[in-house]
Amino acid sequence: MSLNSEIITFLSNILGSSYVFTDEETRKHYGHDETEDYNFPPQVVVKPATVEEVAAIMKLANEYKITVTPIGARTGLSGGALSIHGGIGLSMERFNKILTIDEQNLQVIVEPGVITQVIREAVAEKGLFYPVDPSSMGSCWIGGNIAENSGGARAVKYGVTKDYVLNLEVVLPNGEVIWTGANTLKNSTGYNLTQLMVGSEGTLGVITKIVLKLIPKVSHNILMLVPFYKAEQACEAVSAIFRAGIVPSALEFMERDAIDWTLLYMDDVNVPVDDDIQAHLLIEVDGNYPEILFQEAEKITEVVDQFEIDEVLFADSDEQKNALWKLRRGVAEAVKSNSVYKEEDTVVPRYELPKLLKGVKEAGKKYGFQTVCYGHAGDGNLHINIVKGNMTDENWKTEVPKGIVEIFELTVKLKGTLSGEHGIGYVQRDFMSIAFSEVELELMKGIKKVFDPNYIMNPGKILPETI
Repeated sequence: MSLNSEIITFLSNILGSSYVFTDEETRKHYGHDETEDYNFPPQVVVKPATVEEVAAIMKLANEYKITVTPIGARTGLSGGALSIHGGIGLSMERFNKILTIDEQNLQVIVEPGVITQVIREAVAEKGLFYPVDPSSMGSCWIGGNIAENSGGARAVKYGVTKDYVLNLEVVLPNGEVIWTGANTLKNSTGYNLTQLMVGSEGTLGVITKIVLKLIPKVSHNILMLVPFYKAEQACEAVSAIFRAGIVPSALEFMERDAIDWTLLYMDDVNVPVDDDIQAHLLIEVDGNYPEILFQEAEKITEVVDQFEIDEVLFADSDEQKNALWKLRRGVAEAVKSNSVYKEEDTVVPRYELPKLLKGVKEAGKKYGFQTVCYGHAGDGNLHINIVKGNMTDENWKTEVPKGIVEIFELTVKLKGTLSGEHGIGYVQRDFMSIAFSEVELELMKGIKKVFDPNYIMNPGKILPETI
């Protein structure tokens, strides 16, 4: 419905007028994330600071059937925070506190608007480790990480966001407040509502408090950069490393264009690359015993020596390690600065990575687009950047979707799925039938209906549009 002055007055009574915004500039600012060039301004932006305020907003919205879109740091790549139906944009920026670091139980309780890196640094001061590290961890918020079930470079050894969420305080679409689980490491009591909320992309409720599991901080790591003359061999080496009995703490793939574009984008990072190199693997092992790490690094070197590689670079200082990680984490921004692009987030069993990469390149040739690929190879997670370059607007509009369909169909054929960590959101929702049967999609729609019968909670995300 249209937000008339009465609704704005109600919202102002809940929050105070200084936290209710209807001006065009603010609405437009909160109408975009990092998904291509989309902008869907909400009709009003609100900034609550307490669970009681969020509950009152949701109760009002449910009564008047006003759509509500939770908005975090807006670093997402699938359009999950876009207010595609207008309505209320619910910014969680004032929920920005670390509430408790429990050193005895290795837990931390936080609000959803805390920057992920801030959490990592705060618990590190206590000798603890929160290992989930999305590339945008210096700017993304933990609430958004939970909404998308974010991963990152170290997910290969330590897991993704879902593996660290113990309990959540959630405001339901009707304004009721629940806790989804318990602050325990084991919980076999009823349906797992906590894990249902993780990855639900703000479609089932608003997360207002988060209990995370922590682990002891490790003290040492070794980082190595391995140049490959053939990109598919770099993908083949990934599975070979695991079959040799090594579980790296990070194993990242970057093809040649990703490296070249990033080096041009970042003046302060310099990595020499031979003209014939097609791809790199960035490999890290970590732990508390250096002698074991050296043995693992030697074993990795033996494995990659079976392929056509150039000289392996071992980072011999923290400065060099930081430079290599900056190179990897800067790829997305470098691609974005170079051209209009679309990013897909496919994931397959790691042994199938060479087939996926080959299929991506074949689809690009068939439909006339360039791809720049990189990602968390240790998880089988390949980020595919489809670059517009010199394509006409018409071909960009008509041919690229055909290529995306073929890439997704290949991904599913290889026993993979559409998204490893970015979520489905707005841009991938219409491809869900490639990965799921009608029965499976109906089950998901049924869950949505139980939580949100009036269809006000971030509608138009994940599932094909139904209103």
